[in-house]
Amino acid sequence: MKAFIFSKYGLPESVLELKEVANPNPAEDEVLVKIKAAAVNDYDWSMVRGKPFLYRLMFGLWKPKSQIPGMELSGIIEAVGSEVSKLKVGDSVYGDISDDKFGAFAEYIAVKAKSLILMPEKMSFEEAASIAHASMLACQGLIEVGKIKSHQSILVNGAGGGVGAFAAQLASLYNANITGVDTSKKFDQMRSHGYDRVIDYKSEDFTNLKEKKGQTYDLILDAKTNRSVFSYLKVLKPNGKYVTVGGTLPKLISILVFKWLISKFTSKSLHIVSLKVNKVLSFINGLYEEGKIKTIIDGPHKFRELPKLIQYFGDGKHKGKIVISI
Repeated sequence: MKAFIFSKYGLPESVLELKEVANPNPAEDEVLVKIKAAAVNDYDWSMVRGKPFLYRLMFGLWKPKSQIPGMELSGIIEAVGSEVSKLKVGDSVYGDISDDKFGAFAEYIAVKAKSLILMPEKMSFEEAASIAHASMLACQGLIEVGKIKSHQSILVNGAGGGVGAFAAQLASLYNANITGVDTSKKFDQMRSHGYDRVIDYKSEDFTNLKEKKGQTYDLILDAKTNRSVFSYLKVLKPNGKYVTVGGTLPKLISILVFKWLISKFTSKSLHIVSLKVNKVLSFINGLYEEGKIKTIIDGPHKFRELPKLIQYFGDGKHKGKIVISI
């Protein structure tokens, strides 16, 4: 089979190579999947570069342990292990496989059956590949951790990416007033997702109360985490919640340091989502089948374009989830 391999850290277009490798064989609790589509995520950007350096504790200190990146896929089951009972040959499946392994940027993968879920009948492989990771971050961030309520005022930082697209649609189910922060090049798409108000971070500072005429929020969902903890606190209403689903490591550490202090002396709270992979994906499937959410895809792109697409992701130019057809 063909797969993108990297044996050292560096820029995607310098270290990723498309090579012929042996097909995998499924273990007793695994299924063999012929991959039809895959999506690019932050883990891929970090894994290939080996940055931030702390990530090398996961991926390999001096060279990558997992030489095929990719953590989100859709495809068709071609073989099942002897202990697998809930899936069968011919099933169309998808999921975030990062709790098990990486390796989605290939033609085949052997992965634990529990890492996958059946696709709704009307869902395409490209749509399925774009859903699992981003929708779970948005769902767990807004609903499970953020405890979103009807008619709240919500702000999403990094609203033009995959998480932001699902966040707007989920918040719309609660009749929330939704503000999205990203670059102006993504405004049309963001409005189509359901954002009532859009802010260009290059020209406006949403944490500046004077500049934004006192705009404050019940709940902030942050996919960037690129500001001071105290900047976010300024624009939270009393009893407001700040929830981050990812961002720069120093900023995440500062949230861990200050969250107890903030909750002790104010009515506001800070939260970091510890993603539970695929936890309520059946709930998202139901919303999809009811027409209440739709996928937002950048692509689908050709498999051979993967190295430049990971760089494209890192540059923050994508609109929605970057999907590759395999």
